[in-house]
Amino acid sequence: MPGLYFEEFKVGQIFKHPIHRTVTEMDNVLFSGLTHNPARLHLDEEYCKNHTEFGQRILNSAFTLALMVGVSVYETTMGTTVGNLGWDEVRFPRPVFHGDTLHFESEVLELRASKSRPQNGIVIFAHRGYNQRDELIGECKRTGLMLRKPA
Repeated sequence: MPGLYFEEFKVGQIFKHPIHRTVTEMDNVLFSGLTHNPARLHLDEEYCKNHTEFGQRILNSAFTLALMVGVSVYETTMGTTVGNLGWDEVRFPRPVFHGDTLHFESEVLELRASKSRPQNGIVIFAHRGYNQRDELIGECKRTGLMLRKPA
Protein backbone atom coordinates (compact mmCIF):
# COMPACT_ATOMS: atom_id res chain seq x y z
CA MET A 1 0.00 0.00 0.00
CA PRO A 2 1.83 3.15 -1.17
CA GLY A 3 -0.46 5.76 0.43
CA LEU A 4 0.45 7.47 3.68
CA TYR A 5 -1.41 7.36 6.96
CA PHE A 6 -2.50 10.61 8.60
CA GLU A 7 0.50 10.59 10.98
CA GLU A 8 2.96 10.24 8.09
CA PHE A 9 2.07 13.57 6.48
CA LYS A 10 3.84 16.82 7.39
CA VAL A 11 2.64 20.35 6.70
CA GLY A 12 4.71 21.76 3.85
CA GLN A 13 5.51 18.33 2.43
CA ILE A 14 5.61 18.45 -1.39
CA PHE A 15 5.13 15.50 -3.71
CA LYS A 16 6.46 15.92 -7.26
CA HIS A 17 4.48 13.19 -8.96
CA PRO A 18 6.54 11.13 -11.44
CA ILE A 19 3.66 10.53 -13.85
CA HIS A 20 3.62 12.96 -16.77
CA ARG A 21 0.72 12.73 -19.21
CA THR A 22 0.29 13.95 -22.76
CA VAL A 23 -3.42 14.66 -23.13
CA THR A 24 -5.10 13.72 -26.38
CA GLU A 25 -8.14 14.49 -28.47
CA MET A 26 -9.49 11.09 -27.46
CA ASP A 27 -9.23 11.99 -23.76
CA ASN A 28 -11.17 15.18 -24.36
CA VAL A 29 -13.90 13.78 -26.60
CA LEU A 30 -14.40 10.62 -24.53
CA PHE A 31 -14.56 12.49 -21.21
CA SER A 32 -16.91 15.14 -22.63
CA GLY A 33 -19.14 12.41 -24.05
CA LEU A 34 -19.16 10.32 -20.88
CA THR A 35 -20.14 13.35 -18.80
CA HIS A 36 -22.75 14.58 -21.34
CA ASN A 37 -20.90 17.88 -21.76
CA PRO A 38 -21.72 19.15 -25.28
CA ALA A 39 -19.73 22.41 -25.00
CA ARG A 40 -18.48 23.49 -28.42
CA LEU A 41 -15.19 24.55 -26.78
CA HIS A 42 -14.38 20.86 -26.35
CA LEU A 43 -16.01 19.25 -29.39
CA ASP A 44 -16.32 21.61 -32.35
CA GLU A 45 -13.00 22.44 -34.02
CA GLU A 46 -14.54 24.64 -36.74
CA TYR A 47 -16.46 26.69 -34.19
CA CYS A 48 -13.29 27.18 -32.11
CA LYS A 49 -11.26 28.24 -35.17
CA ASN A 50 -13.65 31.07 -35.90
CA HIS A 51 -15.30 32.02 -32.61
CA THR A 52 -12.79 31.63 -29.76
CA GLU A 53 -9.62 33.39 -28.76
CA PHE A 54 -7.78 30.06 -28.73
CA GLY A 55 -8.49 29.08 -32.35
CA GLN A 56 -8.76 25.42 -31.37
CA ARG A 57 -10.58 23.16 -28.93
CA ILE A 58 -9.55 23.25 -25.30
CA LEU A 59 -9.48 20.29 -22.94
CA ASN A 60 -12.49 19.78 -20.70
CA SER A 61 -11.51 21.37 -17.37
CA ALA A 62 -13.30 18.66 -15.37
CA PHE A 63 -10.93 16.15 -17.00
CA THR A 64 -7.97 18.35 -16.09
CA LEU A 65 -9.17 18.47 -12.46
CA ALA A 66 -9.71 14.71 -12.32
CA LEU A 67 -6.27 14.06 -13.80
CA MET A 68 -4.58 16.53 -11.44
CA VAL A 69 -6.05 14.78 -8.40
CA GLY A 70 -5.91 11.26 -9.81
CA VAL A 71 -2.17 11.39 -10.50
CA SER A 72 -1.61 12.29 -6.82
CA VAL A 73 -3.31 9.20 -5.40
CA TYR A 74 -0.48 6.69 -5.62
CA GLU A 75 2.01 8.71 -3.52
CA THR A 76 -0.51 10.20 -1.09
CA THR A 77 -3.79 8.40 -0.42
CA MET A 78 -3.75 4.97 -2.11
CA GLY A 79 -5.32 2.57 0.39
CA THR A 80 -5.23 5.06 3.28
CA THR A 81 -8.09 7.39 2.48
CA VAL A 82 -11.63 7.02 3.76
CA GLY A 83 -12.88 9.51 1.17
CA ASN A 84 -12.76 13.03 -0.19
CA LEU A 85 -14.57 15.64 1.88
CA GLY A 86 -14.41 18.32 -0.79
CA TRP A 87 -12.55 20.30 -3.42
CA ASP A 88 -12.15 24.04 -2.99
CA GLU A 89 -10.59 26.97 -4.80
CA VAL A 90 -10.44 25.21 -8.15
CA ARG A 91 -8.70 27.42 -10.72
CA PHE A 92 -7.60 27.01 -14.35
CA PRO A 93 -5.33 29.96 -15.15
CA ARG A 94 -4.35 28.64 -18.61
CA PRO A 95 -6.11 26.46 -21.16
CA VAL A 96 -4.94 22.94 -21.93
CA PHE A 97 -4.78 21.84 -25.58
CA HIS A 98 -4.62 18.44 -27.25
CA GLY A 99 -0.95 17.37 -27.23
CA ASP A 100 0.06 19.25 -24.07
CA THR A 101 2.15 17.19 -21.65
CA LEU A 102 1.12 17.79 -18.06
CA HIS A 103 2.92 17.16 -14.79
CA PHE A 104 1.70 17.61 -11.25
CA GLU A 105 2.65 18.28 -7.66
CA SER A 106 0.82 18.13 -4.36
CA GLU A 107 1.51 19.96 -1.13
CA VAL A 108 0.22 19.25 2.36
CA LEU A 109 -1.33 22.48 3.63
CA GLU A 110 -3.02 21.45 6.85
CA LEU A 111 -3.42 18.50 9.21
CA ARG A 112 -6.00 18.10 11.94
CA ALA A 113 -7.54 15.31 13.93
CA SER A 114 -11.14 14.49 13.17
CA LYS A 115 -13.37 15.49 16.10
CA SER A 116 -16.16 13.09 15.18
CA ARG A 117 -14.02 10.14 14.01
CA PRO A 118 -11.06 9.47 16.33
CA GLN A 119 -9.74 6.75 13.98
CA ASN A 120 -9.28 9.37 11.22
CA GLY A 121 -7.49 12.60 10.48
CA ILE A 122 -8.09 15.35 7.95
CA VAL A 123 -5.48 16.42 5.42
CA ILE A 124 -5.83 19.44 3.16
CA PHE A 125 -3.80 19.15 -0.03
CA ALA A 126 -2.99 21.72 -2.69
CA HIS A 127 -2.78 20.06 -6.11
CA ARG A 128 -1.13 21.91 -8.99
CA GLY A 129 -0.77 21.03 -12.67
CA TYR A 130 1.74 22.41 -15.17
CA ASN A 131 2.16 22.10 -18.92
CA GLN A 132 5.36 21.28 -20.79
CA ARG A 133 6.49 24.92 -20.45
CA ASP A 134 6.06 24.72 -16.64
CA GLU A 135 3.12 27.13 -16.83
CA LEU A 136 0.47 26.62 -14.15
CA ILE A 137 -2.64 25.20 -15.86
CA GLY A 138 -4.69 24.20 -12.81
CA GLU A 139 -4.82 24.16 -9.05
CA CYS A 140 -7.20 23.17 -6.29
CA LYS A 141 -7.42 22.37 -2.62
CA ARG A 142 -8.68 18.93 -1.66
CA THR A 143 -9.76 17.84 1.79
CA GLY A 144 -9.25 14.15 2.49
CA LEU A 145 -10.41 12.02 5.39
CA MET A 146 -7.48 9.74 6.12
CA LEU A 147 -6.92 6.61 8.14
CA ARG A 148 -4.70 6.79 11.19
CA LYS A 149 -1.99 4.18 11.62
CA PRO A 150 -3.35 0.96 13.11
CA ALA A 151 -2.45 0.44 16.76
